[in-house]
Amino acid sequence: MRKIERKTKKVIVIIVVVILCVALAFGGIMIYGKYQISKIPELTFMEALEYTTKDNADAVITVGIIKDGEGSYMVYGENGKELSAEPHIYEIGSLTKTFTAALINKAITEGKINIDDTIDCYLPLPNDNQYPTIKELLTHTSGYKEYYFESPMISNFFKGRNDFYGITKEMVFQKASDLSMDKESYNFTYSNFGYAVLGLVLETVYDTNYTTLVNDFLQNNLQLTNTKISDKSGDLGNYWDWEGDDAYLSAGAITSNISDMLSYAQMQLESNSYFSECHKSLKTIYASTENYKTMGIHMDEIGMSWIIDNENNIIWHNGGTGNYNTYIGFNLETKTAVVVLSNLAPNYRIPATVLGVKLLLELNNLRR
Repeated sequence: MRKIERKTKKVIVIIVVVILCVALAFGGIMIYGKYQISKIPELTFMEALEYTTKDNADAVITVGIIKDGEGSYMVYGENGKELSAEPHIYEIGSLTKTFTAALINKAITEGKINIDDTIDCYLPLPNDNQYPTIKELLTHTSGYKEYYFESPMISNFFKGRNDFYGITKEMVFQKASDLSMDKESYNFTYSNFGYAVLGLVLETVYDTNYTTLVNDFLQNNLQLTNTKISDKSGDLGNYWDWEGDDAYLSAGAITSNISDMLSYAQMQLESNSYFSECHKSLKTIYASTENYKTMGIHMDEIGMSWIIDNENNIIWHNGGTGNYNTYIGFNLETKTAVVVLSNLAPNYRIPATVLGVKLLLELNNLRR
């Protein structure tokens, strides 16, 4: 019996030691991660770019700027080496939301939508629930989560697909029907689901599917001829799969190139009628993470999808998919803008958002 007790105690000691070692290792990783992050603010844009592309032969990062009324861009590869200036096709991820918001703004100006209406004014939802307003969806203050689990996500995980592939409009509509947002107000919670619902609203008021609606807007209203809902055509590869009727297209399915994205940035600086209202603050959010604050990135207020950084006088949005991450930021006073398009994953070294902010602050002589 004593032998059994001694063995049991020995096993317990071993388990405790293993747990402590794992905890110490995890803590060490966290400390090392914080140490690495603490060094990033001191890097120049070019130093950060060189680190991000270091020894990565697949890296293709396109950086565009607008300054003094002129737009230009450069393409960088491994170790920050300048490549030929080709307009590669990138997934722009959640920058798609800025186009969805612009379509909502267009519908508002045409009298088809009231920004303070709840979504049941446009969608045939049950009468016994409470629903968010269009404004709350635009500003990610609806109370909706980032997304809600649906069965296709299981096979997507095992097949390495986009999480939102095969999530139908019927699924999103049913989930919106089941949810009752009964609080008077909700804090900022970034919601892809909310923008999927906005896509449903747009389809209803225009009686057109989102893909047709946004592609027509992009190419005929904005003359962005290389920007569209992804059909996986492009030169960089590793694009997300989408079904033509997926509900989350309105949250992150557009692809584009630097020429179009610089034109798009110029439209923001010109107070284009489609976008000027989108830049105006609708909600104070103070949603910056500690890491963002360390990098000098601020999320103080939000308009129609666009984030407002009051400290740096920047309006911005970013995007990320499995293999791409992007950023657009601009200063309306100095008329400067930066676009960063990267074919690297959002969590790979220094993301496009940090690179973009660094360059924009340098252009405005505000480098931190």
